[in-house]
Amino acid sequence: MINKDVTHPKMRRRIENPRILLLDCNLEYKKGESQTSIEVSKEEDFNRILQLEEEYLLKICNDIIEHKPDVIITEKGVSDLAQHYLVKAGITALRRLRKSDNNRVARACGAQIVSRTDEIKEEDIGTGAGLFEIRKIGDEYFTFITECKDPKACTILLRGASKDILNEVERNLQDALHVARNIMLDPKLIPGGGAVEMALAQILNEKAKSITGVHQWPYRAVAKALEVIPRTLIQNCGGNIIRTLTALRAKHAGGQNWTFGINGDEGTVVDMKEYDIWDPLSVKQQTYKTAMETAILLLRIDDIVSGQKKKQDDQPQQQVSQPSAEAMED
Repeated sequence: MINKDVTHPKMRRRIENPRILLLDCNLEYKKGESQTSIEVSKEEDFNRILQLEEEYLLKICNDIIEHKPDVIITEKGVSDLAQHYLVKAGITALRRLRKSDNNRVARACGAQIVSRTDEIKEEDIGTGAGLFEIRKIGDEYFTFITECKDPKACTILLRGASKDILNEVERNLQDALHVARNIMLDPKLIPGGGAVEMALAQILNEKAKSITGVHQWPYRAVAKALEVIPRTLIQNCGGNIIRTLTALRAKHAGGQNWTFGINGDEGTVVDMKEYDIWDPLSVKQQTYKTAMETAILLLRIDDIVSGQKKKQDDQPQQQVSQPSAEAMED
């Protein structure tokens, strides 16, 4: 889907099995890169200049018309004269498309982006699309290229009652796509609902019991920090934090029920396998790495230097001297 309309009102807005040509060049007279000036002394010379421009555009359009495309999509502009030639040939044209959108169209219909019209080949034209159609949604026109045979790109259209709702839907969709991507790259899952955090906390507490001295406290601190996840889940659904967390610890005490976590709706201890709630392993690993690195970074800080100076009076208090007895007698 592209937020574009045809360049000429007489161009077709619906084409079945279209031949799509993608361009990365201007369909208008090419201006000089540097500042140029022409001195005309006769009227015939001026007419000849205009004729050269028309001949150049006619050559470009003839190069395109030879391959009989139905749709032309270019990243640059299309002049009025070029539109006239294309309309006569029954070709629909879209102009000033973004580079990223042009690449997606190429992946969807199997076309190749061409930079010069004299280099167009038959294999550059995309024939994988089944329908080219322009629809009006609201006050704007949108181009749809659908029914593709072997598409490698697609568009997800989101609609909402307001801008805030639309932004929220977009964020949720982005999170879901990232989760699917992480699972495809690293297809490993672990139980959610705070089950893994409580299992790790149990293992660290058992490890701390086997260590004497101050070296056991880092293990206990990390275990206590991991319990924040199930505690927060219980708090969010209004459950009894102390009673539910104690029941969850008892489930994990033997090391057998490591898949038990918190039901986020009711605040009860349930088996995550039965509820089918899973988290990607790669996300959990990155979360723990970031948390540990942040804690180590804070522990490396020896002292905090305050940038505020003590408030001092700008002018010292003047001492008032008492007159002496002799001065009083004088």
